[in-house]
Amino acid sequence: MPLTPPPTGKATSNQTLFSRECAVALHIQAAPEHIWQLLTDASNFPSWNSTVISIAGTIALNNTIQLKAITDPKRTFNLRITTFNKPHNMVWEDGAAPLFKGVRTYTLTPNADGSTEFRMVEVFSGLMLPLIGGSLPDFRPSFEQFAADLKKAAEKK
Repeated sequence: MPLTPPPTGKATSNQTLFSRECAVALHIQAAPEHIWQLLTDASNFPSWNSTVISIAGTIALNNTIQLKAITDPKRTFNLRITTFNKPHNMVWEDGAAPLFKGVRTYTLTPNADGSTEFRMVEVFSGLMLPLIGGSLPDFRPSFEQFAADLKKAAEKK
């Protein structure tokens, strides 16, 4: 069952033997189209997002991007964009099932008042998770920082 945290900016997590999930949600006083622009502009991503060191490539359906993150600065993550529904949701995937796979989903839901609910969920799964799960960091702080950085950038006038 996917996590559905309230839109407070506080991340939640859940773990089972073969699955680990982290999620965050918050309200942003900006239109989904504006937030989407921030989330899909790879070259400017690190200028507003303090959790990302760099992104190389173009964020578009079926493309692969190379991301370096603060959580593991020595590693480059090769992420494939598998869903790209402008300006509503996008999915980035890494790894290969059934051994180990990470799937991050971004969702933008417009509110009647012109604001947007931003939700980010990442699910790690696979047969290798019980062996390597202990070496994975607690992603909640970086998810909270990501959401706070996005909110700040999107609401900047």
